[in-house]
This record gives sequence, C-alpha cells and structure tokens, in this order.
Amino acid sequence: MSTPSATPDLPFRATTDEACAWLAQQTATPWTLARLIEQGLTPYVWLDYDAAYPELFGDANGGYAAPIFYEGDTQRLAAGSADVLITITKDAYKIVTRLPEPGFRRELHALRFLKKEVEKLAGRLKHEAEAAARPPRLETARESQFGIPKAEVLAAFGRLARLDLDQALDEAIGIFGDDGARVKASAKKSRRNAVWNPVTLALGLHDVYGVPIGSLKRAFKSHDFLYGWSQDWEQSLALLGK
Repeated sequence: MSTPSATPDLPFRATTDEACAWLAQQTATPWTLARLIEQGLTPYVWLDYDAAYPELFGDANGGYAAPIFYEGDTQRLAAGSADVLITITKDAYKIVTRLPEPGFRRELHALRFLKKEVEKLAGRLKHEAEAAARPPRLETARESQFGIPKAEVLAAFGRLARLDLDQALDEAIGIFGDDGARVKASAKKSRRNAVWNPVTLALGLHDVYGVPIGSLKRAFKSHDFLYGWSQDWEQSLALLGK
C-alpha cells in the first residue's frame, strides 16, 4: 500500500519551481511565476559584489539578495518575460535605489522567494479558504462605521505614498480626516482611538498621491488585518473600472 509523499521543506530562498511546487501541494492548485507575483510575493535575485557600484553594496562585499518590487519590473515578469530586468531595488542597507539605465538583467532561474513569505502566503490562502467555506453572516466582520487604527494604516500603506503618513494621520486633513477616510466619531474621546476606513484611504492615496493600484492591491493581500476588507476593496475597484 503506497503512502502519500511528504511535503518537501522549502529552502530559505526557494527557486520559482520550488515555491510553485510547494504551494501546489499546499493548495491543490497549479502555480506559476505570474501567480506568485499576483499574490503579492516579492522575488529576489542575488547580486554579486561589483566594485563599479560601491554605493549599492556598501559593506556587503560578498553581495546581497536584492528585492524586485517595482511594479514595472514585476509586471514584466508576470507577463512572461524571457529574463529578469531590475530597474529599482533596495541597496544592501534596504534603501530604495534606482539602478543605472537600463537596469540589471539576470536569468529567470536566478529568481528566489523567501521561505517565510511563501509560508505566510500559504497560511493566508488557507485562512481565506476556511472563511469562504463558513456560512455567510448577515453582517460583515467590520461594518462601515469601523476601521483600522493608525498602527495598521502605517503598516499597510506607510511606504507607498511620498508623504509623512504618520503626520498626515495626526493632522487629519483632507482624505485623512472626517471628510475623508477617518471614521467620524472614532476620535471624539481621544485621538488615540481614531480609526480609518482602509478602502476609502487606499482610493484616496491613489487619486490624490498617485499610489499605483497594483501596490495597493498587494497591500490588501499582504496584511492579515485587511482580509475583512478585501471584498469591499474589490467591489470598489470594479465600480470604478480599475
């Protein structure tokens, strides 16, 4: 009598094939590079030290794993490009940097995905599947009068817009105030109690500050505390034709 094969352990930095095979076993659905990116995973490539770019490597004289997060670069991969083109990444000190034109090219087999991020994705998908299997409730987990606190707003959107989001939330002007995404009455007793509707806020960040929809979509897929808002987010995008 044959026994089912055990799920192989993921290496610390998994290849595309390894990540896809592992997720296929976890979810019983096929996986591709495009789907990995669509689900918010960040691909990495190892950059060997190059003395021509000392500011990029700093003290990492052996090289480092550079993330590919710029939407133009990831969309190119998802569309089926024959190689990797990195135009914007983070340096060895995790500071966002634009690479010299035309960017760095690498072979597709050089792509890697972090084990912890792949496992987190599997956990999220399992959570979503279990939630979908439960009978629908008459009310949503968070009605429109509720929102997410400042710490969660910063965790989800803090790095996406070119502004001091922490300060903007405190000032509560425009899209950050009661006439925008902040839930009215949530800050009456104390500003510490203020909450913001993440869907309204995300749309405002796109319209007012030009944050790409793709980056906002990844934010909703990457944070557990936004799961309950995903349906409202998708419906809003559909209504707006985004």
